[in-house]
Order: sequence, then C-alpha cells, then structure tokens
Amino acid sequence: MSEEPGATPATSRHVVIDDKNYELPYSKGLMASRITVTGLTPARAFHVAEVVESRLHDRRQPRITVAELNHVVLEVLTEEVGQRYAASFAKWQLVAQLDVPLVVLVGGATGVGKSTIATMLASRLGMTRVIPTDAIREVMRAMLTEALMPTLHTSSFDAARLLRHPLPRGADSTVIGFREQAAAVAVGIEALIARAADEGTDLIVEGAHLVPGFIDEARFKGRAVVVPIVVTVDDEERHRSHFRIRAHDVRHRPSNRYLDAFDNIRKQQRYLKSMALEHGIPIVPSYNLDAALSQVIDLVVNQAVEAIPKQIPEPADEPVPDQSPLAGGSERGAR
Repeated sequence: MSEEPGATPATSRHVVIDDKNYELPYSKGLMASRITVTGLTPARAFHVAEVVESRLHDRRQPRITVAELNHVVLEVLTEEVGQRYAASFAKWQLVAQLDVPLVVLVGGATGVGKSTIATMLASRLGMTRVIPTDAIREVMRAMLTEALMPTLHTSSFDAARLLRHPLPRGADSTVIGFREQAAAVAVGIEALIARAADEGTDLIVEGAHLVPGFIDEARFKGRAVVVPIVVTVDDEERHRSHFRIRAHDVRHRPSNRYLDAFDNIRKQQRYLKSMALEHGIPIVPSYNLDAALSQVIDLVVNQAVEAIPKQIPEPADEPVPDQSPLAGGSERGAR
C-alpha cells in the first residue's frame, strides 16, 4: 500500500540508542527485561517501558545516549511506580561496574521454592549459570562410594538412616544426618565458587545443602561478591501444598515421598533458620513468589553495591571519572 503524501514512514518513529559500542532502536521488550531487575513484575515493567517509549517520541529526537535513556527511565519509574523502584534501577547500573563476579547462594529446606526463585532471579539479573546442590551431590556420589560416605547416597531429609556412628544422648538424628551430608557437599560448593571467581563468571547456587556457616565466604573476599540467603515457608500447610503442586507439575517427583518425610523436612528448615540467625544470613519468607523474588533482588543488589567502593577505588591524584549510575546497562555478562 502506497503512503499518502506527507505521511511519516513508520521507521522514523524508531529512536536509536547511541552508545560507544552499538546503535540499536529502542525496544520495549528489552527495556522491560532490564526494568524487572527492580523487582517489578514483567507486566508492570512492560507498562513502564511503554511509557518510556512515549516519552522518547515526545522528545522528537531520533537519537539518544544510554545515559539520557536511563535518566528518562528513572523519571518514569519514580512517577509510575515510586522512588523505591527507581532507586533499585539506579543501583543496578552501579552493580554492572563490578570487576568481580556475583555469586548468589539460595538455601532453604526441601520444597520451599528455592529452585523457582533462583531461576527467576537469574532471568531478572541476566545471569546464565544456576547450579543446584543436588547436582554437586550427584558428582560427589560418583567419586565417593556409599561405603566411604553413606549419607551422600540419599536425600538430605533422609540422611539419618545411613548414619553409622552412635549419636550423643538427646541428639536429633535427622539434623545430624543432614549436617553430615551438607558438610560433604560444601566442599564441592566452595570449589564451584572458586572456579567462578577464577573465571569471572556470575553464578547462582541453590539447594538445601547451603547451610549458613558451612561455606567460608571470607575466602572469596576481593575475588567475588558472595550473597547468601535462606528461603523459608513458616506456614506448614502452605509448605505441604508445595509438594502437591510439584507432583502435579513434575511427574517423576511424587508428593507422597516428601509428605511422608514432612516432619524431617520441617526439622531441616528449623535447623537452617537457626543457623541463618546465628550467622546473620538474611531469611526470606516464601509466602508470595513476587514478594520473595523482590526481596531477594533487593538483598543481592544492596550487597553488591556495598562492595563497589572496595572493587572500584578512586585515585586520589587523578580526576574522578564520571561513573554515573545511569551510564551502564543492566546485563551482568557484559563486563
């Protein structure tokens, strides 16, 4: 169909984002993906991205720099959803300046939603490596036979039945068995973190074996920003329902096996929670996925921002470079 005289071609509506390394038209989808790092749901983030697009068209400028674009995003976030989300967006621009990898450790008892939170967190933060501690345990099983390390060869909440040594009077066999398995898997977890630090690769590790106090986070100071959290479900019935939902969604994981061991799983959670409180590790209640994910993102971003002055010192005898929080993208992989 031919255009009417004087009509504006559709392509002229594109606003080009002009950076030193690339020139691309503004994309609502890509911007919405960046904005979800604030903790907004995808639907609300897309709405903000649409308003940003409208503002860009109102400017009637065919090109805009990344810094200018981010300034517009901050204005729209403040007006549409509030200062909290604008501040989170600005902080994430700072996190992109980290010289060291970001390692997030998502611990919690079986069935609290760790895997879902870790997967969604990776998507929001642009991180591509998510490793479950069950996978680390499987590798260690191949190296250590059941005769050498019996508690490795069963589920974390069932390790008590493979304990070989007499227990002290009054000791809880469920907790002792879980501790023994977690201590063994911690060796593999630390090796994985060390590899990520050496390679400069962002990483999320999730699993029940991430017991506070078992991983020596200080060992990686200056080489990686390690952010540990523990996810919990305080309401027992809600916790039970997670296993029923899991059985419906994943056929090879029947709910009966977990429900039969539910008392042990709750003991596992009480122990993890007590260790988190003892070691000052943040506890995130998983009563609502969006709320839990938003809280986890805030914890990760805030801890990463705290590490930035240590990683990016400003020379005293040279002019301070312009390191505006609006100057960079949100993709952690593009260091």
